[in-house]
Amino acid sequence: MADVKKLATREGYGQALLELGATREDVIVLDADLAAATKTGVFKKAYPDRFYNCGIAEQNMMSIAAGIATTGKTVFASSFAMFAAGRAYEQVRNSIGYPHLNVKIGATHGGISVGEDGATHQCCEDIALMRTIPGMTIINPADAVEAKAATLAAAEMTGPVYLRFGRLAVPVFNDEASYTFTLGKGVTLKEGGDVTLIATGLMVERALTAAGQLKDEGIDARVINIHTIKPLDEEIVLRAARETGAVVVAEEHSVIGGLGSAVCDLLAATCPVPVQKVGVEDVFGTSGPALELLDRFGLNAANIVAKAKAVLAMKK
Repeated sequence: MADVKKLATREGYGQALLELGATREDVIVLDADLAAATKTGVFKKAYPDRFYNCGIAEQNMMSIAAGIATTGKTVFASSFAMFAAGRAYEQVRNSIGYPHLNVKIGATHGGISVGEDGATHQCCEDIALMRTIPGMTIINPADAVEAKAATLAAAEMTGPVYLRFGRLAVPVFNDEASYTFTLGKGVTLKEGGDVTLIATGLMVERALTAAGQLKDEGIDARVINIHTIKPLDEEIVLRAARETGAVVVAEEHSVIGGLGSAVCDLLAATCPVPVQKVGVEDVFGTSGPALELLDRFGLNAANIVAKAKAVLAMKK
């Protein structure tokens, strides 16, 4: 069997920016001295007159992005998730979110899979923070193909967008030639009637693996990719909850405030069913190889399988 192609979702971000630079003269890219890591360097090389390195000053970068956006430009401001959502939260909230400006935040290196950089850089709270900002769209793509398509879609919409990308190379399971990204619409990757596995980001591929393992045990799992966390595709979530009666939500984020919380808020108010979450518990990360950390924190197929069995027992 041929090896599965692996790319970090940040690679898709860089490719999309390069494509946008060729077709959209209004696109401006800012970075906080991390162009190689965030993959904005490809845009810088091709369109240096529309790229600005703001230095290690993320708060200032967000304010600059806001100012440029008021002139009618579409601005992409990029840094690590910890700095884009954490350090610059006030500027994102007050200068970008409040006036609903056309700034797209490219936040790379999100989650535990940052690896050896350790707890200070492993931002597992960014989605929760961004969810609290009114009018903020949040997109967390599952592979590089989806990341590129999501970035292109974000450029076409008006208003602030938080795009979350990873450092770790992950399997590419979408076909670029046929894949279509629809903002705010989840994707059913596998049908099933016993339990629903809702996943986002790198956990989508792991949910598919878990579904295969569950099938071997006679459990028919539905798998849904939620790439747009806000606005949430309520229709696909509610339909799955009603038809399967049990839900597991998997994300590389804290179990507090992320996709799991969004799903639970919806179901508790509209269609109460048992729900289990797979994510980072109420703890900080630690330094280590990315793949080892994902296993250590239970962000793997085995834990999704265990949670699926637990939620099925609750359903009975």
